[in-house]
Amino acid sequence: MAGRVIASWPLAGGLLDSLAQALGGLGDVPVAVRSSANSEDTVHASGAGQHESVLAVRGVPDVAAAVRTCWESLHSSRAIAYRNDPSTNHPPPDEPAMAVLIQRLVDADISGVMFTPADPESPTEIEASWGLGPAVVGGTVTPDAYRVAPDGTITRTIAHKQTRLDRTGTQPSTNLTATHTAHSTAKLASNGNAHSAAALVSSEDTRSGTGQVGTGDTRSHASTAAVDASSAPGLVSGGLVVSEVSGVDRDRATLDDATVARLVLLGQRVAAVLGGPQDIEWAIADSHIWILQARPITATPPPAPSEAPVASPTVLTGTPASHGLVAGTARIVRGPADFLRVRPGDILVCPYTDPAWTPLLRIAAGVLTETGGVLSHAAIVARELRIPAILGIPDATTRIHDGATITINGTTGTVTTTVPDAAVTTTISDAATTTVPDAATTVVSDAAVTTVVSEAP
Repeated sequence: MAGRVIASWPLAGGLLDSLAQALGGLGDVPVAVRSSANSEDTVHASGAGQHESVLAVRGVPDVAAAVRTCWESLHSSRAIAYRNDPSTNHPPPDEPAMAVLIQRLVDADISGVMFTPADPESPTEIEASWGLGPAVVGGTVTPDAYRVAPDGTITRTIAHKQTRLDRTGTQPSTNLTATHTAHSTAKLASNGNAHSAAALVSSEDTRSGTGQVGTGDTRSHASTAAVDASSAPGLVSGGLVVSEVSGVDRDRATLDDATVARLVLLGQRVAAVLGGPQDIEWAIADSHIWILQARPITATPPPAPSEAPVASPTVLTGTPASHGLVAGTARIVRGPADFLRVRPGDILVCPYTDPAWTPLLRIAAGVLTETGGVLSHAAIVARELRIPAILGIPDATTRIHDGATITINGTTGTVTTTVPDAAVTTTISDAATTTVPDAATTVVSDAAVTTVVSEAP
């Protein structure tokens, strides 16, 4: 009720005047209108996906409406449930409050998420895909994954990236190459607030020798009010569009070794400034690396399995995203129309999970998705709720039957079904394998190829 009342409030005249003046100072460019609640981005609770933010907004009336959307989301059912859920191990604030940040939008060529190491022996985890970041954090694409060891060794898994999200009218021509960022050098810029969630870092373009500092955004705390969860090509809002990735780019690495190394160095510097391991949003646009947001890591992903899963006609493999072993009834969920079919203890099997689906994770015993990475919102919330999750199992909603009994191991990334399925046998036989130095053979889904390289000097 409070949310609906807020949505109908007009902004005060003085606030509208200040908004118009500030937008004019930015040059009347597209902006991101971002939520920032006092109950999120803490060491205890990320609040990942619980509040709305709106991308690609332009003009005072639309920005004012987006501000109200952010305020309204503080009182959404999923935000209230998250704040009051004891399993997330954080006390709710006495009085929930919502700030709203307005930032110039970065039209990203590449974007993603980075988890800095929890300790000196741990790797840096990076996920990346083409276009704007909500596709990565919302799990509607399976991103490239880069694991960088303390000695600089890079283990990469290059995914099959079918779609990308962009601001309408900014979709790239084909043959976007990962080497666009090869000649940029990182430059850290401080805004004087070590705890600012919107502190921004840009790279320095060596062609001009000048650094750029500004504000930008490629993802929101939510899947954004402007983006529905669909990954199908087409217009998803007045400002954003999903399009097909060209054939040559679908299986091309988004990042080269030099860019991965620069991201790692930037992550180290951000973690040092903020005083601990960070979940960092970043984007690359026109050869600049932009650090958009940093918040404490609340739950780390499972490490890579040390032993290969045993292939059989009843075993599916995906990316382990949240620890745990559980057996239960598979419930196929393709959208809100299926929500009422979910019962406590069911294991969700879905194409992806939109942040609006978070209440389902509170009653589910586990979750499987067809797309997504371990740094996505769904994976983070699953880890906070301590339920097993496995992501990136191609065609899981058709290969697993609704109502079947399945066992999932979120630590190893394996799903065991009780009934052999022909599709399972075919996919496993097509799966790629690779041997990692000093590690056992790793089974990778047929949507990705894994290699190990050393960072170039």
